[in-house]
Amino acid sequence: GKNEYDLLVIGGGSGGLACAKEAAQFGRKVAVLDYVDPSPRGTTWGLGGTCVNVGCIPKKLMHQAALLGSALKDAPHYGWNIAQPAHHSWSVMAQAVQNYVKSLNWGHRVQLQDKKVKYLNMKGSFSDPHTVRGWTKAGKETIVTADNIVIATGGRPKYPTQVVGALQYGITSDDLFWLKESPGKTLSSFILYVSLECAGFLTGIGLDTAVMMRSIPLRGFDQASMECLTECREQMASLVTEHMESYGTKFLKRCFPTKVEKLESNRLQVTWKNTDLGTEESDSFDTVMWAVGRAPDTKTLNLEAVGVKTNSETGKIIVDASEATSVPHIYAIGDVTEGRPELTPTAIAAGKLLAQRLFGQSSELMDYASVPTTVFTPLEYGCVGLSEEAAVQCHGADNVEVFHAYYKPLEFTVAERDATQCYMKMVCLRESEQRILGLHFIGPNAGEVIQGFALGIKCGATYPQLMKTVGIHPTCAEEVTKLHITKRSGLDATVTGC
Repeated sequence: GKNEYDLLVIGGGSGGLACAKEAAQFGRKVAVLDYVDPSPRGTTWGLGGTCVNVGCIPKKLMHQAALLGSALKDAPHYGWNIAQPAHHSWSVMAQAVQNYVKSLNWGHRVQLQDKKVKYLNMKGSFSDPHTVRGWTKAGKETIVTADNIVIATGGRPKYPTQVVGALQYGITSDDLFWLKESPGKTLSSFILYVSLECAGFLTGIGLDTAVMMRSIPLRGFDQASMECLTECREQMASLVTEHMESYGTKFLKRCFPTKVEKLESNRLQVTWKNTDLGTEESDSFDTVMWAVGRAPDTKTLNLEAVGVKTNSETGKIIVDASEATSVPHIYAIGDVTEGRPELTPTAIAAGKLLAQRLFGQSSELMDYASVPTTVFTPLEYGCVGLSEEAAVQCHGADNVEVFHAYYKPLEFTVAERDATQCYMKMVCLRESEQRILGLHFIGPNAGEVIQGFALGIKCGATYPQLMKTVGIHPTCAEEVTKLHITKRSGLDATVTGC
């Protein structure tokens, strides 16, 4: 009658691994069950989840490759004698990135072994609230029982099923980072933040890249940072896409694809409708990548059989503030849960805190407010806290004050780079304390800049306190400490440099 494990974690991504390892620290018997279904194109990977294998890690490394390409163009202005144009080798970059990812896969396995966490490379399905059936790739079945079960299976990219040939000929981010050869001329269709990020680094390494957008850019970024992007999304996304256009990425605006066909040359013919002109257009590409959002990876878990409730529209698992599902002793964390930021650090933190509550006599809950995040486009966009619109909705237009400015990074001056889109906005309460509600920053190293200010905003920093903060000169982050241009929410204001 006794269950085999104190904790079973289904899903070996960032959140699941963090939860399992934290639980093991308390001397509990823990197992992790993880299995990666091949993508429609047959791509698979190892332990570590989306972030390690087909998300943050390879994306940031390829983003870095593109930044190096930009630096090579700047180099002659700084006295470097470099032959132009420089040529990039996809296969060399891809092999290096893939080797590093594989080293992380192995590292996760070693860590689980060191902490005496049982790793089961199996696909799981619930039999009852304490029992999971696991199947190996070869079809061998294992029964696993546990007092507590945590679902941390994350999500997988969706395909636009209404587009003829989309599934047959297209790829997603699940495939892009594991390509051995260059994707060549690429169409990234539908404009979620991952679409912009991938299009950005593909352009940066010299590939002919286009993004097809039916609506406003960064439509899905509010899933990644729940508070940041509403009204600000349109303003900030416009600046990001303007820079990408000047950088060389093509944008097919107000267009949506209807059909993908394979030509005799093995190229892909994409047909689309232009809603502005009312015309049908087409072009050929070497690769078509879909970025239409992600679906929770729950289809094989048999959640209905044990009564775990999900959102009927999104398919995500409904949890409360303690990450508990509708079934006692079954919890869920990370991207598979409804209403949570789809971010690796929040999944890791939530997983650790859950293990501490289950086995360490803690009562601390995960705080999802003011979580910082960044879009790694060629000109990065980072934000933390509320957008201007969200602040007005929460506090009223008369109680919100905005400080904003364009600025020019010192690095751009000698190389004569365009800084038109380098911009920052700070949203504050108008009351005497002027507490900072949100910060938005577009520019080089936005992630590093926002990370530094996130702590202050989390701790309730005010605008006067920020103005008393001595900036590090000469940095882009310093410009935030010099913001002095204001406008009352809802009123126009002339924006000039700091």
